[in-house]
Amino acid sequence: MAVRKLVDGIYSVGVIDWHRRLFDELIPLPYGTTYNSYLIMDEKIVLIDTVDDGKEGKLLSNLKELGIDRIDYIIAQHAEQDHSGSLPAVLSAYPMAKIVTNAKCKSMLLDLLPLKEEDFIEIEDGEVLDIGQRKLKFIFAPWVHWPETMLTYDENDKILFTCDFLGSHYATSELFAREEQVYVEAKRYYAEIMMPFRKQIKKHIERIKELDIRYIAPSHGPVYDEPERIVKYYEEWAGDDVKNEVIIAFVSMHGSVRKAVEKLENELIERGIVVKPFDLIKADIGEIAISLVDASTVIIAAPTVLGGTHPSAIYAAYLVNALRPKTRFAGLINSYGWGGQMEKHILDVMKNLKVELFPTIMIKGYPKEEDMKKIEELADMIAEKHKEAGLM
Repeated sequence: MAVRKLVDGIYSVGVIDWHRRLFDELIPLPYGTTYNSYLIMDEKIVLIDTVDDGKEGKLLSNLKELGIDRIDYIIAQHAEQDHSGSLPAVLSAYPMAKIVTNAKCKSMLLDLLPLKEEDFIEIEDGEVLDIGQRKLKFIFAPWVHWPETMLTYDENDKILFTCDFLGSHYATSELFAREEQVYVEAKRYYAEIMMPFRKQIKKHIERIKELDIRYIAPSHGPVYDEPERIVKYYEEWAGDDVKNEVIIAFVSMHGSVRKAVEKLENELIERGIVVKPFDLIKADIGEIAISLVDASTVIIAAPTVLGGTHPSAIYAAYLVNALRPKTRFAGLINSYGWGGQMEKHILDVMKNLKVELFPTIMIKGYPKEEDMKKIEELADMIAEKHKEAGLM
């Protein structure tokens, strides 16, 4: 079982899901994930979050292994089912327990799960729950990444239970973050889940920096016993600075777009710019998301299909729009035969992206000499903008 001691009286009793490879039927999980649930044994017995629906058997087995015959409080930090899905099963096994959460989370849990009003105790932002030697303080953190999310701070052991905030989809038997890959996956997690709420994330970072924190215990991935490190990374990722990097997201049916992209890659490299090309037919969307955290420029290149933009390019534009990166510049390259509406299609999809646009390059058929000249000019414009922004 996955019972691991965090400190005296506090145990990780959640589930390691080594083999899950997709989250929300959308997000790739190359290293699986964990559903972290934490048990606090004091005068009152407290469970912080449960686990994904279908994994309740392992959670209950872990509690049995520790000899738990009662639970007084189940703190629900977030209503999403990977955290709350096992609440009904835990309440069935421990009917004396009460769910402690905020009003918004309570409302959502009542919508999502077969629970009753009398199962709950509502708390307010900043409220403290006295459980014996320990006092647990609740810190509301809306839009991390849902509107009802909250954090729990153990004032005695200096542990901040951060729910999805500062987490990572990374299955490991190590309780603490020991592998560098953890931080790579934390960046992926930030990019895919937290980046759309960057402004709110920055505020929450400042708020938790006021606390004396010994451990950060998220609901996914290992615990951080060097909390300042992950907080520093989040400050960088959520900050306003970008890097001298260009993402080229492309799809090519008959080689025309690929030829144009290869030309742009070479021209940018010659100008001292880091290039990150992604073939949209093969690319891991998580890798694209990670690159969007830092990139100053995004170029989407695609052919037309029946007069419309290739669906893979529309999907890429939707992804960029949804993630709302701090990217400053963008451009489009379109290869067409008898009709091209790519610029309109893509810009309609990317309305959330506040960027300066480069002139769209329209290529009829296979790139010709004049098209290659336009690509060189685009590379010049990108380099100039990067220089003006102090990136080169």
